[in-house]
Amino acid sequence: VQLQASGGGLVQAGGSLRLSCAASGSIFSINDMGWYRQAPGKQRELVAVISKRGSTNYADSVKGRFTISRDNAKNTVYLQMNSLKPEDTAVYYCNADLRIRLGPTENYWGQGTKVTVSS
Repeated sequence: VQLQASGGGLVQAGGSLRLSCAASGSIFSINDMGWYRQAPGKQRELVAVISKRGSTNYADSVKGRFTISRDNAKNTVYLQMNSLKPEDTAVYYCNADLRIRLGPTENYWGQGTKVTVSS
């Protein structure tokens, strides 16, 4: 199983980016999918999470600016980031609770994609 994240880059403050993360492999089902981020010198923190049925939860710092969504047919989760701020600069990691065929539900991490917001 692999989670492949993409979409990071350099953007000016106030700009937008869209992150994508596709899960691939012998996947039977996917429950929660989410995005975390880790800024230099800080701990990894939750940004947003979305359930299989579409219920969402956001960190207070991104509410109203970020939107998480998913395409269950494509095993893909997205993070639309608008009104970006320099403090959003971090490596963003996707995360998923998924079950492989004939296996238990386990938690998986993607490789991370770097987002840099310049002031």
